[in-house]
Amino acid sequence: MLAERGVSVELLEAAPALGGRLGTWPRTLPDGTPVTVEHGYHGFFRQYYTLRAILRRIDPDLAFLHDVGGYPIEGRDPAWEPEDFTDLPRVPLANLAALVWKSPSFRLRDLRKVDAREALEMLRYDPVATFARHDHRTTAELLDALGFSERGRAMLFEVFAHSFFNTEQRYSAAEFLAMCHFYFTGNPEGLGMDAPRDHYATTLWEPLGRLLEKHGATVTTGARATVVVNGPGGWSVGVDGGPTRTARHLVVATDVPGTRGLLGASPGFATTAPRLAAQVDRLPGGEPYVVARLYCRGDVAAHRAAFTGVTRERVLDSVTLFHRLESESAAWARGAAGSVIELHSYACPHDAGLDDLVAAMRTELVALWPEFADVEVLDTDAHRYTNAPGFDPGFHPHRPGVVTDARGLRLAGDWVASDVPSALMERAAVTGVLAANDVLREEGAAPEPIASIAPRGVLAGRTRT
Repeated sequence: MLAERGVSVELLEAAPALGGRLGTWPRTLPDGTPVTVEHGYHGFFRQYYTLRAILRRIDPDLAFLHDVGGYPIEGRDPAWEPEDFTDLPRVPLANLAALVWKSPSFRLRDLRKVDAREALEMLRYDPVATFARHDHRTTAELLDALGFSERGRAMLFEVFAHSFFNTEQRYSAAEFLAMCHFYFTGNPEGLGMDAPRDHYATTLWEPLGRLLEKHGATVTTGARATVVVNGPGGWSVGVDGGPTRTARHLVVATDVPGTRGLLGASPGFATTAPRLAAQVDRLPGGEPYVVARLYCRGDVAAHRAAFTGVTRERVLDSVTLFHRLESESAAWARGAAGSVIELHSYACPHDAGLDDLVAAMRTELVALWPEFADVEVLDTDAHRYTNAPGFDPGFHPHRPGVVTDARGLRLAGDWVASDVPSALMERAAVTGVLAANDVLREEGAAPEPIASIAPRGVLAGRTRT
């Protein structure tokens, strides 16, 4: 949106290709077949209005996305039948009433034990008051106070907290309530989600790269920024193996470790922007996570959903059947009489090695889906990452926003604070647009509009009793 409004833009990407945590890379299977591997599955929820507005620039109808269908939550306990929330009403309050009516996690005898005052906090979300009341608590403490049954806690809440790459023991209760508001109690679009019909390089990054170049922007990959220094001519950006760039406006859209490393290595930055330097130095990281893509001979049962959330396993948090979602994986699976299965651990044990973690996820999947024992794994592409953001209790007042005390430098990313309800990809998109709008304001150009769900819960401002 900067480039399309006539601002001269250069995008520096450290990796060989665009994408970040939606990135892809080539891999050659043992039989010589070239395939494309993605960083991990991402759900494109319908209330991701800002992200979708950006993507409509490459496809006005978003035809490259398709409905994932129902996505159940499953646990190993045979008494816990799977939960699926995708067919609930879209209207807030009606969706909650339907959940309570339909879910086996909400039996009458269990509901009598729930602390209604604590439960209503999900409907009272306010971007100021909720953090003032709850940011000092962990999500575990909130769930303890709610008093839900073990089944309800595991199937409805713990799996939800893990999907933000944090455990409930470290996750701020206020952040958790904000996510409840964004995805459920304040979301008018329902819980359905979409996924690309093919891998991210083909559907997203190649078209976006062409669009940037069409508007005159320069896209430079393999260009890792090493330092940023403010001077009379603006910001100078040192680039590993390349010439220094200078610009009046700078948007730093790196992950938490990358931002901490970049600003920490920049001479004089603590003097230029003491508040931001202190904030970034204290930034918490999320839990380590593992993504393993398995190329297999054989398949799991036909009734298994394309995406399944998993609860109460030590390592495994979700299973994605890519051969039932995207065209390249489907084509490979047809030719090999096989399947492409992704195992994801959103918050894995810190002290385990990658091979042990992948082996544990495979063992846990057999316990959940016994037929997986008969599937032969031909190849595994697995990675352990430590670049997710953390949302620790008490940190919200110190989390930097888009505009900082470093004049001309803006931040964007899923870890950056914003009053616009958002998370994950949508938070990255929202903060990116807010950063662009701040540049456009200085340049005297019209801003990009931002749509969002209601910023406050349906009971926000009501008296608490």
